Amino acid sequence: MLDFTSIASPYNLGALFGFKLSDGNWMIPLLHAIKVKSHLNQISSSISDLENLVAENSYFLPSYEVRSSLKTTSDLRQSLEVLSVELLPKNKFSFRNKPTRKDPIAEPKEDEKEQEPEKKLGFRVLDSPGFWNKKGEILVHNFKGSEVGEFSISNLDSCEVRLMGSVRALFVHKLRNCRVYTGPVTGSILVDGVEGCVFVMASHQIRIHNAKTSDFYLRVRSRPIIEDSCGVRFAPYCLTYKGIEEELREASLDEETEKWSNVDDFLWLRSVQSPNWSVLPEIERLGLVDISKSEES
Repeated sequence: MLDFTSIASPYNLGALFGFKLSDGNWMIPLLHAIKVKSHLNQISSSISDLENLVAENSYFLPSYEVRSSLKTTSDLRQSLEVLSVELLPKNKFSFRNKPTRKDPIAEPKEDEKEQEPEKKLGFRVLDSPGFWNKKGEILVHNFKGSEVGEFSISNLDSCEVRLMGSVRALFVHKLRNCRVYTGPVTGSILVDGVEGCVFVMASHQIRIHNAKTSDFYLRVRSRPIIEDSCGVRFAPYCLTYKGIEEELREASLDEETEKWSNVDDFLWLRSVQSPNWSVLPEIERLGLVDISKSEES
């Protein structure tokens, strides 16, 4: 099987992506073998590697190639989800928290945690943590002391997400009326398909697709990139919790570069200011957001 640990150059990502996709499709017939769940997890892990590859190279890639890659991984996830529903027994329990989640509202019972592997596979599986398909919930995760390389947030409506500690890559997909607070992301953040949201994020790179009427409070090492977006506003990072200063320093994000206000709109190449984004007026900005109490949940 193809080795997914290699790092792709931005110039040959398309070819490598196609090769990996072919390899993933070749694995699907193996689902009829005895160890169905094992093969499902292997395929999902490979798709996760593809998603991470896209995120790490998205800053350098043409927008059409990023969109094509995102659609391909999304289609793969959907196909895998359909297969898992057909091949795995349905869980008799209702949807509850993932094992990687700390929820201040309610902790899942032990018997429900044991049943988690039986659930259908969504945007991520157990070995790739994330929050998905939730409405009206407070979702908390602390990366401190863990070795999580990436995290995904997908298909949320009217939720508040609090992420503490550092992670290498963050994927945000299909959020509506949500608030997302994150500690340092040492690599890239990829945002796609959000509306009416507030994001407070620190990362080396961020690329934003299909965002509408959303506010971004950022601390970044490179210029934020937007495309196919409108009504997005930007302001400086304003998050705090116990230990965040040290985490920002270790991630080389302790200094305010003010690059949050130097946004590149890839679909607006004129010399005048893009009408799709603006600086958030100070009078409308959030104050310092403290999520320290979330650590006790």
